[in-house]
Amino acid sequence: MANFHTSKKIDAPVSEVWKVLSDIDREPEFWHGTKSIKNISKSDNIVEREVVIAFKNSVCKETVTIVPMKSITTDITEGPLKGKKVVVINRDGEKASVVDVEWDIRLSGFMGIFSKMVKKHFLEGTNDALNRISKEVEK
Repeated sequence: MANFHTSKKIDAPVSEVWKVLSDIDREPEFWHGTKSIKNISKSDNIVEREVVIAFKNSVCKETVTIVPMKSITTDITEGPLKGKKVVVINRDGEKASVVDVEWDIRLSGFMGIFSKMVKKHFLEGTNDALNRISKEVEK
């Protein structure tokens, strides 16, 4: 099981950062572990989708819940990993934001023995994604 948290201060207002974060179809641009997304259904602020991840081009099923201007919760329900990613955005002064990301995932089957390595990989990937998001909104 891998559980960790990371955050990044971004020199842009919450509204600008939210535009990028909440466009969940753009995730492959920023989250490079996500290869492609196929939306199955959308209802209000809930999206059911299939995501191809970088690990052996595996498919994960996800339910994404969006709370406007606050958070995005991704429940990973099927695939080689299961668990949750929660992205929360908060204001930091008048013109800055802080994006917090919390992961709580577990690898299926024998893959569990690689949890420590996967945690390190996911943490690095998450920090890289936050840096890419920051560059996008600070243009």
